[in-house]
Amino acid sequence: MKGTAHKIGDDINTDYIIAGKHKRDTFDAALMAPHLFEDLDPGLASRIKPGDIIVAGKNFGCGSSREAAPMVIQAAGVSAVLAPSFARIFFRNAINIGLPLLQCDTSAIDDGDLLEIDIAGGVIRDKTHKKDISFKKLPEAMSAIFREGGLVPYLKKHKQFPV
Repeated sequence: MKGTAHKIGDDINTDYIIAGKHKRDTFDAALMAPHLFEDLDPGLASRIKPGDIIVAGKNFGCGSSREAAPMVIQAAGVSAVLAPSFARIFFRNAINIGLPLLQCDTSAIDDGDLLEIDIAGGVIRDKTHKKDISFKKLPEAMSAIFREGGLVPYLKKHKQFPV
């Protein structure tokens, strides 16, 4: 994965990711994607290009268990979200749809940095600052789900949950 970093702050809740008022009109994540993070930065969704990476602070995805939040991030073309910590249910919802959430120190990454992620190698390469950042690897069961593109594709292929 390779893309531009879009840096946001700590404690980004699911209402900041996608406001509830947009779920009232549609369940289609692609139709909600232009409203991604609009209460934080109204122009952010329009600056995200396919493959770009959200770089957040601690406790990303806190708040409600709104399943649309990771789906809208993915529909906007984001290839991964980096943060020091994630809300537990948001983390699981993201893995279930195949959206990579990588736990790492994001303090040295700047908005606009060009990042390259080597999932297998467990490293994020900040091409702008020419430095590597390691991330916490996923447990094997979650990695297996992620490799298949999410929980539903995993179950269709393997007919059972990973152990």
